Amino acid sequence: QVQLVESGGGLVQAGGSLRLSCEASNTFSLYYMGWFRQAPGKEREFVGAMRWSLGVTYYGDSVKGRFTISKETENIMYLQMNNLKPEDTAVYYCAGTPIWGIEVISATNYPYWGQGTQVTVSS
Repeated sequence: QVQLVESGGGLVQAGGSLRLSCEASNTFSLYYMGWFRQAPGKEREFVGAMRWSLGVTYYGDSVKGRFTISKETENIMYLQMNNLKPEDTAVYYCAGTPIWGIEVISATNYPYWGQGTQVTVSS
């Protein structure tokens, strides 16, 4: 079992930046770690993911060029969010999966989830 805890959410003005953190209880079994977000009334959306052992990253089209995933330690992942827009407002979730060869954009492929952290971008 893997526990994931997000932190770093908050309120920011459009054009600003935030950095989210995800701390995992352990990652030795995880093949991918990722970030998803969910706005009220919308489906959970893929933000990005990292093939954990290699550091290869993948991003959703809506955040490409603005958001960056990085690995701080073997158990800590960051999501650096720049040039934030009001449409980035959502609860952001950290996720992990031990399954290889998956579609990284599909939330159903991730069995481990954090509790989420709210990001609100004001216009």
